[in-house]
Amino acid sequence: MTASASSPVPFASPAAAGGVPFVETAVAYDGILLAGFGGPEGQDDVIPFLRNVTRGRGIPDERLEEVAHHYRHFGGISPINAQNRELKAALEAELDRRGIDLPVYWGNRNWTPYLADAVRDAAAAGDTSLLAFATSAYSSFSSCRQYREDFARVLEETELGETVTIDKIRPFFDHPGFVEAFLVGVRSAIETFLADGIAADAIQVLFSTHSVPTDDAVRSGPRDVDWGPGGAYAAQHEAVGAWVMDRIEAEAPSAGAVAWELVYQSRSGPPTQPWLEPDVCDVIGELPGRGKTAVIVVPLGFMSDHMEVLWDLDTEAAEAAEEAGLAFVRTPTPGVSPAFVEGIVDLVQERLEGRAAADRAHVTELGPWYDVCRPGCCENIRAGFKPAAAGLVP
Repeated sequence: MTASASSPVPFASPAAAGGVPFVETAVAYDGILLAGFGGPEGQDDVIPFLRNVTRGRGIPDERLEEVAHHYRHFGGISPINAQNRELKAALEAELDRRGIDLPVYWGNRNWTPYLADAVRDAAAAGDTSLLAFATSAYSSFSSCRQYREDFARVLEETELGETVTIDKIRPFFDHPGFVEAFLVGVRSAIETFLADGIAADAIQVLFSTHSVPTDDAVRSGPRDVDWGPGGAYAAQHEAVGAWVMDRIEAEAPSAGAVAWELVYQSRSGPPTQPWLEPDVCDVIGELPGRGKTAVIVVPLGFMSDHMEVLWDLDTEAAEAAEEAGLAFVRTPTPGVSPAFVEGIVDLVQERLEGRAAADRAHVTELGPWYDVCRPGCCENIRAGFKPAAAGLVP
């Protein structure tokens, strides 16, 4: 039995359909849906891919070409599809190691393989109760709700909405498996700079994430909580950054003199539209005036080394640091590190077991986040609320 589009939680499993924030009932899922962003895999793919990303916004190809040069610089190939193939294989291996007999179906929002094809494949195999893992850790329209809207859209377009259910793993921004790579990377970079004779108070840590429109940011997360000017999206990043730096200071008190802040990157909106700031490159340019001689850039908002990391950080931010005369390190993303892959499967097991919220792993006071998104969560103010799976209707 499936939850219809008119249920409190559309297209949900019976355990999630009532809208409880945490599903503490075991669910016998048939498969895992790995939901990715997608990316071009050749020069001819770039503009069609960007049309998909910006669908409905009426952006002409001439403007899309301004973004396309990032991809063209790398031969028109985004690394994200190869990374998701590697992640899929790693997940399958870890599931098998634990004796969890669940197939992994992979589909993208914006490029092949598409989500609709993955859902059709699952249904054809008789796997109709799916648990989705979206490749984004935080709460916002673009990193959570848009995936949920795509699940609903795909189920309606494929006419599988009365057959297939899709629940979603909770946003995993503060799961130990996700944050470990950032902790290890920042610790290593600080130790290296200190060993090179750079004083702790001359080192700046910049936790970087994708900027989003300010109007979207303030609507991220449940609407009955005052999250501050950046909404739950900024609050989650701030909480993880604080946890990383607190851990490092606890291990090495001298590192307490290392300053840190949250910065943003990859802005793509018109100049008249407010987006979250400050920009990572702008802050890097200010650091010499603050007495800094070294900068550690941490891709806190990103799961893997895709285009926003390779271009905006490894290229533009690195160039900004060179121009400012700063020593520069960009720390690793989780990628397919064993801790992260094991963490994803831990998140799967939470739902298979119906694990109590009090027993779920998290490192900040904000977690564990909700299994079923709350009413009005992560609205896109420009488009309003569209049907979305894995969350209560507004």
